[in-house]
Amino acid sequence: MKPRFLVDENLSLDIAPAVRRHNPSIDILHVGDPGAPPLKTRDPDILAFCERERRILVTKNRKSMPGHLMDHAQAGGHFSGILSVKKGRELDIGGITESLILAWEIQEAEEYFDTQDWIPF
Repeated sequence: MKPRFLVDENLSLDIAPAVRRHNPSIDILHVGDPGAPPLKTRDPDILAFCERERRILVTKNRKSMPGHLMDHAQAGGHFSGILSVKKGRELDIGGITESLILAWEIQEAEEYFDTQDWIPF
């Protein structure tokens, strides 16, 4: 199965459309999009959504997300993967977009299960 992504609301709204322009087959949502959690959704609820919908979370949240992830795992939860944007690269829309396209093209969703990685690669 190909990876599916959810971009958190603190990253540019340009990311998901840029990915879809390159390849409309890539399933990517941004928080606030139809079918995605609404804006201002709490991080634990975002993690639950990603687990339920088997979506890899794309985030720049390096402060509170690690604690929420630990709580989620301790409660028996899993996650379909976390791709954290490297510090200082939050505005690198091209690099983030290319990383997500590459991840979709060369890897299967299962390879990200309960893992975290950094992008842009």
